[in-house]
Amino acid sequence: MIAQTLLEKKLKNTQSLGVAIQGVPGAFHDIAARHCFEGQSIEIIPAITFDQLVESAQSDTRVDVALMAIENSIAGTLLPNYKRVHDSSLSIVGEVYLRIVQNLMALPGQSIADLKEVHSHPIAIEQCREFFRNFPSIKLIESEDTALSAKYIKDGQWKGIGAIASSLAAKMYDLNILAPSIETNKANHTRFWVLQPQKMAIIDDQANKVSITFSVDHTVGSLYKVLAVLAAYNINVSKIQSTPILGKPWEYQFYLDFISEGSVPIQSAIDAIKPLANNMQILGIYNQGKHFEE
Repeated sequence: MIAQTLLEKKLKNTQSLGVAIQGVPGAFHDIAARHCFEGQSIEIIPAITFDQLVESAQSDTRVDVALMAIENSIAGTLLPNYKRVHDSSLSIVGEVYLRIVQNLMALPGQSIADLKEVHSHPIAIEQCREFFRNFPSIKLIESEDTALSAKYIKDGQWKGIGAIASSLAAKMYDLNILAPSIETNKANHTRFWVLQPQKMAIIDDQANKVSITFSVDHTVGSLYKVLAVLAAYNINVSKIQSTPILGKPWEYQFYLDFISEGSVPIQSAIDAIKPLANNMQILGIYNQGKHFEE
């Protein structure tokens, strides 16, 4: 559904869909994009940081859509990304879930015994620390991205250095996987948002999920009233997060994801809570995402 909506105009011109991701080709964002737009021609447009990703999605004419990680089943929510979308001109138009499989890789001919260092994103390193307890001589080095670590090894022909990254990265950068699936917890999933500029976003009439942000009066039961109304409309709140509001001690901005499980239109539920929620902003109305293995 996402691919069909976004690609309709592109395919008429026989062009690839420009997909901005955080990281370089071979990153988990790249794998999520391939699943999201399976069977379609896509051009991956890399951004090293999430700030660069948001900027690219808003201003780079090559970009039609962006993928941004928003939460991991182990590491938790990437709260700064909620704020990045809140402060941007982007809208959530979809989501996709990906099981994260971390692999140890190095140049052909290298073994684990040859490794003095292993490089990767700090979250990937944390997900694999249990594995490296058996190799105390290997120093774990934090880097900007999993796949970028693999790319550096290939480009520099670094011997004695490994990377933690996806099997796609190993294939792209001609590295051998020395140990597959070294993440401690195998139920390791990341949720990615699909983002487009608000002026381009098209809401599917059958969409069943909403992401909103709002604040409430600093009074007893103010948040409860919002949640009670949603419950009355048979709305399932799938996620709620809060962040302090700068300059307003002990007041909070709430980020809420909810799914419609009844026959009441989503817009009716949104309209019902508007009088109870201050400064409410709809971040996106979209279809609940599918789950994929790497």
